[in-house]
Amino acid sequence: MASRAHASQLPPFTLLDEPLLSFSPSDPRQQHLHPLRGLAKFGPYSKGSFSGYTSEVRIATVGPEGAFRRRGELMASLRSLHRPIDRTEYVPDYPGFESLFGVRLASAPAAQHIKWPDSVSQLPGAGDLQSRLVQAMESALRQLDTARNEFDVALVHFPDSWAHATRTKTFDAHDVLKAMGAKYNIPTQVLNDRAFTFPYKAQLAWRLGIALYVKAAGTPWKLVPLKGIPKDTAYIGLAYALRGDQRDAHYVTCCSQVFDMDGGGMQFVAFEARDPVVDLAEARRNPFLSRDDMRAVIARSLGLYQGRNGGQLPKRLVIHKTTAFKEQEIEGAFDALAGVPEIECIEVGAASCWRGVWLIKSGQRNTPTKPSGYPVPRGTMVIRSGNSALVWVAGNAPQASPKGDYYQGGKSIPKPLQLIRHAGSGSLELIAHEALAMTKMDWNNDALYDPVPVSILYSKKLARTIANVPELPGNVYPYRLFM
Repeated sequence: MASRAHASQLPPFTLLDEPLLSFSPSDPRQQHLHPLRGLAKFGPYSKGSFSGYTSEVRIATVGPEGAFRRRGELMASLRSLHRPIDRTEYVPDYPGFESLFGVRLASAPAAQHIKWPDSVSQLPGAGDLQSRLVQAMESALRQLDTARNEFDVALVHFPDSWAHATRTKTFDAHDVLKAMGAKYNIPTQVLNDRAFTFPYKAQLAWRLGIALYVKAAGTPWKLVPLKGIPKDTAYIGLAYALRGDQRDAHYVTCCSQVFDMDGGGMQFVAFEARDPVVDLAEARRNPFLSRDDMRAVIARSLGLYQGRNGGQLPKRLVIHKTTAFKEQEIEGAFDALAGVPEIECIEVGAASCWRGVWLIKSGQRNTPTKPSGYPVPRGTMVIRSGNSALVWVAGNAPQASPKGDYYQGGKSIPKPLQLIRHAGSGSLELIAHEALAMTKMDWNNDALYDPVPVSILYSKKLARTIANVPELPGNVYPYRLFM
C-alpha cells in the first residue's frame, strides 16, 4: 500500500515541444518558433499572394484635428528601422514596414483623413457626449465607406482627454467602433495618446506593423501542424454573453469560426440564442445553451468550415469553452456533428489555483535540489485524471531568446490552464499540445504567446462586444474586424 506522501503525489510531468510557426505555404524550411524573428528572417506567410494584388497598405485616419500631424508622424515612423532598448532578449530589430512585409505603408488620399474638433464637447449632434461621439463615429465610417477602394485600414484616435466620454460603466467607444466597422466591413486600428509617447519604439513598431498588415488582409504566420494530430482536424471556440435589459436578458453566443489545423480561417459567428434563460443567477455563474441552440450554432460554424474546404467535413473537431459543458450542450454538439468521426469537448479553465516550482540540482553531491530562478518551462503538462490535465502555457521559454532563459513578463508565478474533457477519447497530451500551440495565434501583439488559446481569446472578445453593443446583428464576421 502506498504511503500518504506517495498517495498525494501527482503523476510524472511531460514537457511538450514549443510549437513552430510557418512563414511560407510551400517551403517547409521557412519555419521558426519565434514570431518576430521568423517574420524578420522569412517575411510573412502571405508574402506571395498579398503583394500579388497590392503593392501597399493604405491608411485612412480619424481623430482630433490638433493631433493630425502626430498621427502622420507615427505612421511614417513605421517605415523606419528601430532597434530595441527593452526586452532585448526577445525583441529583434524592426527593419521597417516594407522590408518586413514586402509592401509599402502609404497614406490614403486627403479625403480619407477625417478631422474631429479637439474637444469632445465640440462634436456636433444631439444628446449627451456618448451620443454625439457615436454619431461622429458613424458619420466618419459612412464617409469612408463611400471611398472604400481608396484605403485598407482606418486609424481612429481617441485622445486621453476624451476618456470621460469614451468609456463609462455602460459605454465603451472601442467596442462600439468595432461593431460599426463590422457593419461597414471596415477594419479599424484604435489609437490613444500613449502611442505618441511610448519610449520603446521597436516594440511599438512591431505591434502596430503586424496589426495593420493583418487588418489589411495579410497573414503573418500560421501554425506548423503538430505531430500526431489527425489530418483534417478543426477547432471551435465558444464564449457566451448576456445582453439586453438584465431583468429580461437572453444569451447571445459568440462562436469563433472553425479554425483549420494550422490556425487559418478566422471568422466569427455571432448567434442569438432562441431559448430564453430560465435561471438568470445560474446563467451568470455558468453560461450554457439549450440542446437546440447548441446544435444550431455548431451547425452554422461547421458550414463555414465546409465552405472553406470544398464541402468536406473535418475528421476530428475540438470544441473549446471556458465553462463546463452541460449535458444538453454535448447532445446538441453531437447532433450537429453526426458526420464527424471524432469530437472532443474541452473546458479550458484559466482560474487555476495550482502553482508549480521548477527544482534544479545544486551542483554538490548529496545536496538536495533547490528552486530555479525561473518558472517551470512553458509546455509543462501534468495529467490529473483520465479526463483532466494541467498545462503551463506561461513559463520559461529559453528557445525564444538567444541569451537563454526567457520568461515573458518576468513577474509572478505562472498558473497553468486546467483542461477538462467532457466528451471524447483522444490523448490528453495531444489536447494539451493543441491548446499550447493556439496561444501563438494572436496576430494583435508581438508576444510569444497569450495566456489562453486564440479560440478562447477572440470568441470572448466578440462576446464582450456583443454584450456592449446590443444592435450588432447575429452574423458572420472576419476576425480582423474585431482585432
